[in-house]
Amino acid sequence: MSAEQPTLPPVRLPADAELARDALAAPLLARAVRLARWAGPETRVGAGGELVDEQLPDAVEVLGLTVTADGADGPDGSDSSDGESFEGTEAYEEAVEEAEILAADAWRLAVDTGLVTVEDGADDETPGGAGPGDNLALLTAGSPQDVLAIWLDGFDAVFADAVVPVLDDLETLVGEDGEIDLESLDWDPEMEGEFLEGVLGNLYLLTVSEGGPGEGPVPLPALAASMVVPDDMGEPTDDVLEQVSDAMMRLDEQFRLLEAIGLVEYQPVDEALMAEADDELAAPVAPIDDEDVSRYGMVRLTTLGLYGVRARMLDAGVDAPAVGDLADKGADVLLGGIAGYPEAAARAETAAWLSSRDVVTAARELLHAARGADAGSPLRRLHCQQALALVGTEAEPAVREVLDDAELGGLARVWLVERGAADVPAPSESMIFWLAIDTIAAQLDADGDLEELQELIEGLTGRHSGFFEAAWRVDHPATAEVLETMGRLHRDRAVAKEARKSAFKARSRSGS
Repeated sequence: MSAEQPTLPPVRLPADAELARDALAAPLLARAVRLARWAGPETRVGAGGELVDEQLPDAVEVLGLTVTADGADGPDGSDSSDGESFEGTEAYEEAVEEAEILAADAWRLAVDTGLVTVEDGADDETPGGAGPGDNLALLTAGSPQDVLAIWLDGFDAVFADAVVPVLDDLETLVGEDGEIDLESLDWDPEMEGEFLEGVLGNLYLLTVSEGGPGEGPVPLPALAASMVVPDDMGEPTDDVLEQVSDAMMRLDEQFRLLEAIGLVEYQPVDEALMAEADDELAAPVAPIDDEDVSRYGMVRLTTLGLYGVRARMLDAGVDAPAVGDLADKGADVLLGGIAGYPEAAARAETAAWLSSRDVVTAARELLHAARGADAGSPLRRLHCQQALALVGTEAEPAVREVLDDAELGGLARVWLVERGAADVPAPSESMIFWLAIDTIAAQLDADGDLEELQELIEGLTGRHSGFFEAAWRVDHPATAEVLETMGRLHRDRAVAKEARKSAFKARSRSGS
């Protein structure tokens, strides 16, 4: 009976201006902007547009990442010296290397997003030059949409980096021709990209779904298992547990990168666990307490992350609605579009639609769109009723215009009575029973709470003696289906039997 519904629940996103502020605050983009403003005639780049090694210390200084001799400063702002000499130690060298990596990453993002323009050098001996790019001005003088477009380019670049394997021993992969032997990596870039897309899609769905964690973090083991463990598998096998463990380690690296662009907030896997055996890392698939699960990593999409993942989904042709999408559409599109929305999202979408319209005109449009005898019409009328519940008594003229309408008259009377309106005509018996059938049909389409539907059915039959004798005669396309449902759900066996008999009569009457 239900109309086709969106693939995903709608997401609530703030205004573009707020998203743009979040984008500018993303650590990696903020560093890229600082380097773009620093770039000038003296900046030298290599054959691939990367900063030459001699420029990295200057870039580190511009970013405020310089590691001091006493270890008081560094990429993470921590003091690693413990009051002792730091310069020359292995930890010092690692901190310097980390700072240069951060600077190199920020420069690469600046190049990828057009914040700088480069004239590639032929090689390190003959470096090229660089300077501010056209997109740098857009970050300050452009619109929020301009900022978000640049951020999305940055997200795409970081995503591409995230699916590239970490090369711990690069020398062993270099062939005689000096090229990296990618075949020996056992790396399928398309498969890796699809895996990360799937992970982000699952995280998105968990975030926007009713009953999910919402804005709360998701344990990394659960996210990895959602991609590896088959839905119909009971107890995971050792092989599957090992795959989950491998996926967790891969995601740990990827989320560290994605956090820098502002896509996620990530609590990494505990370093102590990283050093343990694989069978210990597989343990999160089994039940563990709340205190332990956080040691295996926790991740949540930021608001900006929801925007970014949704943008990728839309580009891929996925139906990923957002609250507000229907605000400028007609009432027919609104009532049809919110058919698959959760209750809170449907209310928010409807409120946004009403906010830009004259109340009486909006009420007329909603009532007109609610008419019909097609399969989706009962749910449209239910959403019309819920929409009218959000407007005040100023909509009364439009509602009174449909009092004599066979499909809308009952709905109109309910609305008027609930607002204490005077001179509301009593409904005919046929209108009462038509409204009852229509209401239950709408609840079936809405896939609502089964217990609530049972209470509605039992309340109707309890209030109206001879309900089924009248109900099977109702001229509504869903009469037989509704009566069959009442026969299945009513907890009084005698009443349920009577409902099934009435359903048979209704089908015989309609010839179906």
